[in-house]
Amino acid sequence: MRKYAIGAALSGALAVSALAVPTASAATPDLSFSGAVINNGKAITVGTTAIVNVPVTYTLVRPAGLVIDGENSTAGILLYRGSSLARQENELGPDEAPTCTTTATTATTVTQSCKEVIAVDPQEYLYEAADAGTWKVAGFYGNLTEDNDDSDNHIGMQFGYDMWGVPGTAQVKRAARLTVNATPEPVKKGATLTVKGALPRADWATGKYAGYKGQPAALQFKAKGATAYKTVKTVTSGTAGALSTTVKASADGTYRYTFAGTATTGTATAAGDYVDVK
Repeated sequence: MRKYAIGAALSGALAVSALAVPTASAATPDLSFSGAVINNGKAITVGTTAIVNVPVTYTLVRPAGLVIDGENSTAGILLYRGSSLARQENELGPDEAPTCTTTATTATTVTQSCKEVIAVDPQEYLYEAADAGTWKVAGFYGNLTEDNDDSDNHIGMQFGYDMWGVPGTAQVKRAARLTVNATPEPVKKGATLTVKGALPRADWATGKYAGYKGQPAALQFKAKGATAYKTVKTVTSGTAGALSTTVKASADGTYRYTFAGTATTGTATAAGDYVDVK
């Protein structure tokens, strides 16, 4: 079964076919979604294989008489990419029903503080470079009514679905990696060190990492006994994300490359390479 919010309606569980949202149900419920916080306000950085669990919190106000049981009726938050609610190009929704706690009630409404998890599986839900960038937020509600009693030679299923745009956005980024290798080792003091490395990032279309060309990476050095790195120079990645530069060996210490990231690609820091200067 696909995701809680966007899968197929099977065995009494409610969902919606991805990117083909049905017409709103005749009796649209009066729901209000607000205060959505996606991934604690941080970018969602995804590689090629590992599932990234994205926490989501929000406030839901529903009619007092409306039952949302998480099986035949559902509500929650999803993320979508596209020009509008009606023209979605991709979407990410929760696998499980949200956990909601009632915070206030009136004669007609119930206010709840809700939390859910959107599990982002890059092998199933991210398809292309265009999936990296800004995603919009939506609230959804659906209900499923089934008549499986065929004693009258009839069965039936009625499915309603509604979606509302919710203020807020989320950044989805391609994960990046960095390597570093300083040679020769050991090296004489004052001699030239060549510091190479590579900057690849996730390619969701192929499910592999590919070099990220034309990006600035900072070469940093931390002297033996020091507690912090200092930037030596900035190096621009070349073909296949290759990095290479030279420095004069002055003291024992560790070299590394760091990458600050872009609007579509996450940050990365290489594990340091310690150099013994003779």
